Amino acid sequence: MGLAKTEIFTDEQNNISLFAKAFSHPARVAILQKLFKIDTCYCGDLVSEIGLAQPTISQHLKELKQLGLIKGNVEGTSVCYCIDPEKWQEMKGVMFEFLNQDIPEPDCC
Repeated sequence: MGLAKTEIFTDEQNNISLFAKAFSHPARVAILQKLFKIDTCYCGDLVSEIGLAQPTISQHLKELKQLGLIKGNVEGTSVCYCIDPEKWQEMKGVMFEFLNQDIPEPDCC
């Protein structure tokens, strides 16, 4: 696989791309929806709720955590996950600005 060459793109373009990655798999969307409904959750709860294997859920949680959209607190031998409200607000602002652009009057196609 080739290099992403992210350095040739603006910070804004890289930010939009990273945030969009959170929604690029339905399991991550389901995890976020579950966390919004119940505020905090353990990986095992998500396994039974979503129906995917524990390693799969863990990998998606890792992705969301790397993106900064969720936080995880260790409680004994488990990790309790929740939405990071500051990062979520940042993501909403970035994505709203990008998606709220007006389409110019077409003079092609």
